Amino acid sequence: MNNLANTSMTSEGTQRIDFNTDALRRKRRMRALKDRLTGWYVSIGGLGVLVAITLIFFYLFYEVAPLFQGATIEEREPLQAPWLQEEGERPLMLSLEEQNMVGMRLDNAGEVVFFDTEDARVISEFRLPVPQGVQIISHGQDVPGSQRTVVGLSNGQALVFEHSYKVSFPNNVKTLTPVIEYPFGETPLTLDPQGRPLDHIGAAVNDETLVVAGSTGTELHVLRLASEENMMTGEVTLEEERIGLPVVSDPVQAIFVDPRQQWLYVLNGRAAANVFDLREQVLNGRYKLLDQADNRVTASSMLLGGVSLLIGDAKGGVGQWFMVSDPDGDERLHQVRSFQLEQSPIVSIVPEERRKGFLALDETGLLGVFYTTSHRHLLSVDIAENPEALAISPRANRVMVEDGATLRSYDLDNPHPEVSWDALWGKVWYENYDEPSYIWQSTSASGDFEPKLSLSPLAFGTLKAAFYAMILAAPLAVAAALYTAYFMAPGMRRKVKPVIELMEALPTVILGFFAGLFLAPFLELHLPGIFTLLILMPLAIVGTGFGWSRLPESIRLRVPPGWESAILIPVVVFVGWFSFAISGHIEAWLFGGNMPLWLSHEMGVTFDQRNALVVGVAMGFAVIPNIYSIAEDAVFSVPKSLTFGSLALGATPWQTLTRVVILTASPGIFSALMIGMGRAVGETMIVLMATGNTPIMEANIFEGMRTLAANVAVEMPESEVGGTHFRVLFLAALVLLMFTFVMNTLAEVIRQRLRTKYSSL
Repeated sequence: MNNLANTSMTSEGTQRIDFNTDALRRKRRMRALKDRLTGWYVSIGGLGVLVAITLIFFYLFYEVAPLFQGATIEEREPLQAPWLQEEGERPLMLSLEEQNMVGMRLDNAGEVVFFDTEDARVISEFRLPVPQGVQIISHGQDVPGSQRTVVGLSNGQALVFEHSYKVSFPNNVKTLTPVIEYPFGETPLTLDPQGRPLDHIGAAVNDETLVVAGSTGTELHVLRLASEENMMTGEVTLEEERIGLPVVSDPVQAIFVDPRQQWLYVLNGRAAANVFDLREQVLNGRYKLLDQADNRVTASSMLLGGVSLLIGDAKGGVGQWFMVSDPDGDERLHQVRSFQLEQSPIVSIVPEERRKGFLALDETGLLGVFYTTSHRHLLSVDIAENPEALAISPRANRVMVEDGATLRSYDLDNPHPEVSWDALWGKVWYENYDEPSYIWQSTSASGDFEPKLSLSPLAFGTLKAAFYAMILAAPLAVAAALYTAYFMAPGMRRKVKPVIELMEALPTVILGFFAGLFLAPFLELHLPGIFTLLILMPLAIVGTGFGWSRLPESIRLRVPPGWESAILIPVVVFVGWFSFAISGHIEAWLFGGNMPLWLSHEMGVTFDQRNALVVGVAMGFAVIPNIYSIAEDAVFSVPKSLTFGSLALGATPWQTLTRVVILTASPGIFSALMIGMGRAVGETMIVLMATGNTPIMEANIFEGMRTLAANVAVEMPESEVGGTHFRVLFLAALVLLMFTFVMNTLAEVIRQRLRTKYSSL
């Protein structure tokens, strides 16, 4: 100080210190500069955190927003095709290949024309090996995406063919060469021995077996062909088997064969469906398709995979039907959902080849784009005046319609039809399920898989894991914080608190590894011991405290104040050992030697080794340090004057704790619980390794779960960037962020109210 300030003598002879020297002024200016820089630094850091969180939110929203956009369609230049104007012919089938470079058209004369989709130029023509003087009366297709077609002839025969494209690069130019193949031979198959025209026909191929069904009037003809190859000679032989079925009562309008070759669906124009069991060769049932008496079936098709039937009617509606097991175990045809285009009759239904969507076209030329699982009507647009044939490309990005002598082509943008509010959060009736359910199953090895993207089981699993973790962590952490800060001796507190806080540094992947490989099988083998421990431990602690209070003071005073809790250490160790030691005896005495099996058989409670109990124990210990550290600091920060004043007024230590200390520290304790809850909600590795990772909605403590965070960690690496699965995972992250934000905001509001309420203590 003498180096910075000058001293001088006043007239009264006293010394005066001068604080305005150059050195002190420079020091004050430097201090002020440091204060301003620190203030700016802290402010910029805080704003940076807010900006980062905001940017994360907007980035997640940017990735999620396209999920809820509808479909768009843009018309291309119409193509005039003179070869379409031949008299006497009508189109039976129109299709596009994957790259939208080549189209295929089949007419009733048996002509197959492959054409360039850019200028309608004919690339190649084929004529099906139809006998002379015989015409094609009907046609049907195998499941969407197979490219197999069957045609019914006027002489009672049927022919199966398949079209494909060979890719070559002559002169480094990609060239597609159309190919027609006959997987069951070029000789037509005889369905009706009497040679009557096949009015309607359908077929399905399963492995090397073909089932083809046709109708003449009300009579059905079903033929099963199995091809066998001689391993020695390579010769392929066909074995035929005729399946006899009852005669239907009404004229047939459409025939479909189940890809598994179990069901034969026969539709008629009087809005009914006869379903036959091909394996038992019996009628499963006759089902009414439409409620209105003046309505009728006008169009039909099978959805991708062949499980569902799409039925279009004369009033612009389309219904989805598939077989469902009733309570008796019998399978019945059931309408799952319905769609409405307008009021005009539906004339064509074309399913997508890789998704569960479809196009519906009415007689006015109005096109509708629909998706079954999400129950979405994505688009309606007029595309033709006199539509005769409709096609959609395998990638569902090009639509073509034959309108007289004109081919009209449209670019379709429909990237995420699988997502809707109901599909994400409501119960959805999926194919091959007996009732609507909450299901998460995003991928499968099957190409006709129906994505199940319900976030409900994931959100439920997140809350379930956090709930069981907090049941263990909250009481232990808060009670330990209260005792450590209020009752424990300072010397013991200095040892206990760092040890508990050190648990927070333990990597969660280690805890998850420990829980999955050791704790889960240990708890399964000692399940009765867990419940014994939950009963005996509180009784032992309370009993020990009661017995200690009844000992003579000469004994109790030998233990320094605040060190009494050390007496509980041997009690806790003994009770833990005793509970697990008698676990096997209790299991043999009460549960037949196997408690998990007893729970399953006697109580109907499913038991999985990696379950919510394991997560509660493992994640509870991971959350305890967070809650304990913050709550202990809050309790220890209560002014000693409040504690001493309460004791001085005659309150007991317990009364002081419950009526003064806890109330004053309640904002901090509540914050500790909310931070622990947030940690439990966002935990990934423990849940991932210790739960079985099963996305189910079961509150059963003995079953596992999958959380939002664990689901993102598991499936993000395998998702296609920009795809529906990819964006739904971002939506899961956004839901997790919003949940944490809302929970923390609510916690802060409650904390401020508690602080205001008890600040006067």
